[in-house]
Amino acid sequence: MVAFVVSALATRALLGWLRRRAILDHPNERSSHTVPTPRGGGLAVIGTVLVLWVAWSIFHGAAPAVWWSVAIAALLAGFSWLDDIRGLPVAMRLAAHFAAALAGIAALPPDSLVVQGWLPFWADRLVAVLAWVWFINLFNFMDGIDGIAGTETASIGLGLFILAVSIGAIPGPLPVILAGAALGFLLWNWHPARIFLGDVGSVPLGYLLGGLLLGLAARGQWAAALILPAYYLADATITLVRRIAAREKVWQAHKRHFYQTALRGGASHATVVGWIAGANLLLIVLALVSVREPGFAVLMAALVVTALLAQLARMGRTNFR
Repeated sequence: MVAFVVSALATRALLGWLRRRAILDHPNERSSHTVPTPRGGGLAVIGTVLVLWVAWSIFHGAAPAVWWSVAIAALLAGFSWLDDIRGLPVAMRLAAHFAAALAGIAALPPDSLVVQGWLPFWADRLVAVLAWVWFINLFNFMDGIDGIAGTETASIGLGLFILAVSIGAIPGPLPVILAGAALGFLLWNWHPARIFLGDVGSVPLGYLLGGLLLGLAARGQWAAALILPAYYLADATITLVRRIAAREKVWQAHKRHFYQTALRGGASHATVVGWIAGANLLLIVLALVSVREPGFAVLMAALVVTALLAQLARMGRTNFR
């Protein structure tokens, strides 16, 4: 609740400052909005998250890995803010993401294996770094319509919190702070959005959520770690493969994600995000099921995500209203 209130108030205050400074996202042919909109709401969201993570760590004696995550996320936020206001080369951004993932993986205990010992130690760490970098980037790629990033952050955060309460896999306050801050931001980002998250929000949020999911997998709950972000993973990965097959420049902005296709077909931002939120609730339930039946839960999650992608594609084909 504290995260929700602080994030909502901070976003409102930030909105006026961004307008006065004319830090706006101007629409172009690849945009899903039609009027210039302040960009940089992530300053309020990630600021809320990091301050409350620090406060919780001080009062509850958090592990060094939490402090490490806060420091890296703060650096990523600063770097991404520069990208928002100036624009940085793709190679520089990717190098920063790799550096953040490598630093985060280095903080894991040596006996903490993300892929459950199926690979040698060096290969386990390599897979973890690549997965983390991909998650950071897909979280950024998928932030393309009103409400989607806040909804996904709140969904994953809530799912991680419920798992923490149920099985104690990770410290529960960390993901619930993320969820609360995302919901506070959604008050201002729900369609029609009055402010956008920007890279300053989506990149460090992807880093923090990715780290929590990898930590969950390293504690044996690999199925839940795949299930909670399954929609984002599927939409971003399938779209990337399709663009590579079409020989497109994958680092450039586009409107080919499934959720963007639905929007072009006439569905509203709120309708599309509503479908995603509904599917995410089912994924949270399946993540809980996966604690006892991982194979069954992963299969059912794949069916849920397939049905969601099919519905979004149908919206795009049928001039949905």
